[in-house]
Amino acid sequence: MSRRIVVVGGVALGSKAACRAKRVNPEAEVYLIDRDEYISYGGCGIPFYISGDVSDVSELRSTSFHMLRDERFFLKDKGVVALTGTEVTGIDRQGKKVAIRRKDGTTDTLAYDKLVLATGTTPRILPLPGRDLENVFTVANLHDALAIKQKVTGGNIEKAVVVGGGFIGLEMAEALADMWEIDTSIVEVFDQIMPGFVSPALAAMAEKAIKEKGVKVYTAEKVEALVGEGAVSAVKTDKRTLDADMVIMAVGVVPNTGLAKEAGLNVTPQGWIVVNDRMQTSDPDIYSGGDCAAVKNLVTGELGYFPLGSMANRQGRVIGTNVTGGSARFDGAVGSFVVKIFDAALAGAGLTADRARAAGFDAVGIQVAQFDRAHFYIEKEVIFLELVVDEKTRRVLGIQGFGGKDSGMVARINAVAPLLKYKPGVEEISNLELAYSPPFASAMDIINALGNAASNYLDGRYRPMTMEEFAACWEDRSCGDTFFLDCRANADAQPFADKYPEIWKSIPHDQLVDRMDEVPRDKKLVLLCNTGVRSYEAQLNLNAKGINDNVSVGAGIAGLKTWGVDFGLDQ
Repeated sequence: MSRRIVVVGGVALGSKAACRAKRVNPEAEVYLIDRDEYISYGGCGIPFYISGDVSDVSELRSTSFHMLRDERFFLKDKGVVALTGTEVTGIDRQGKKVAIRRKDGTTDTLAYDKLVLATGTTPRILPLPGRDLENVFTVANLHDALAIKQKVTGGNIEKAVVVGGGFIGLEMAEALADMWEIDTSIVEVFDQIMPGFVSPALAAMAEKAIKEKGVKVYTAEKVEALVGEGAVSAVKTDKRTLDADMVIMAVGVVPNTGLAKEAGLNVTPQGWIVVNDRMQTSDPDIYSGGDCAAVKNLVTGELGYFPLGSMANRQGRVIGTNVTGGSARFDGAVGSFVVKIFDAALAGAGLTADRARAAGFDAVGIQVAQFDRAHFYIEKEVIFLELVVDEKTRRVLGIQGFGGKDSGMVARINAVAPLLKYKPGVEEISNLELAYSPPFASAMDIINALGNAASNYLDGRYRPMTMEEFAACWEDRSCGDTFFLDCRANADAQPFADKYPEIWKSIPHDQLVDRMDEVPRDKKLVLLCNTGVRSYEAQLNLNAKGINDNVSVGAGIAGLKTWGVDFGLDQ
């Protein structure tokens, strides 16, 4: 077994690896080295500390039983020697030692039998004029958290601009706007928020939810400069100038892999450390993981990057086991995530349809809307899921969803995510066994309905229209000879038919067979109902009569309204 284990980096992965190693081999000498004074804290909780959901910053550094994870805690409770304020400046692989520099400027070397690199990342800094102005922040560590919290509690921040519409950007925008009632804007260079993580439809739903809380969102917009004298006063984009007393830069990260590169370890072209399934680098005595390392994407089989605290903790346990002589494995990841959007949640796992196509799959996204609980249960809400499948092989490649934060939507994502590594087909989603009781789910859960919809599509029985396609069609009525057939009850559908009598008709589904002569034969039919069930049944009825030029909006009127489609009605 290893005699001395040195861990470089003391936040999520590093602290977990150090403690696990000491548990497995109590006789090992374990050193945890970090250049910061704060170690072993919940970095993902920083936006919630700023919002006030976490009342004191010490809670981010404490155990569940309220012990502060500082140097004394690691030494006395874990048997790990934590060296804070100490930087590792080099690795001598041949001599198996690291060079260190303490905060007082003194230097030394520390020998190792096994070395763990848990060096994390640094926020990406855009090369913008004004980036060094006062009140321009990143969200990288507890120092940033304390500085931002001090500013907002001072009462002098009235307007804030968040640059970046990813995880940190969205959470910080909510923190500033909700608790502190700061006039907040998000600027995102891509044409949607959460680019690459969710489909445009689900991103649009989340964006609408954000705007309804007073946060302004500007997508497809590039920041060109930060303006101000001494302190920032505005953000200049390629389309407008936004007043700002504070700017949060949340435009991604770069890996802290300088040590690894200088030591000659293998890294990806993007700079992430390459590891195998035992979390070993190209040097078998050096391990790595967490935000500085790349691991296998279990959907594509290629190396991927997954900056998630939960994953870093799991990898840390694997590393702690292996540096003490074990043989634990970390096969890779599918990238499960969830982000809180005020009262809603946006979540997913695996690939979006766009990313799947870029990876070489013949991918399509199938959208479904359904109540989160039994339709007859008093408390319920509609949630939205999208399943990404390969049309050639029927393989499920990913899933994303949007719904209320208490709707159980994230539980549906978590039910499918573990299956993705096994290359499931749509039938496995159709028949997935899930716990059922009316207060918690439907007898035919939305997950099963999602698999069924995908199966019906692949079998040629279902021709869907996505929310994106409907929105583009409806915006300028550019659908050509298109007619909208509303399959809901008259009370719901008639206002639409009255508003647009030339292109919209109400025929409740239970009357369709008897009123088939009222259906236009010379137009493309767009079938709608509230969540897509009745419109699919109508599609089957029409197909049986030879009326095949039709599509069904899979997420229904409920989805289109959540998307933000404006029907010109007070609904």
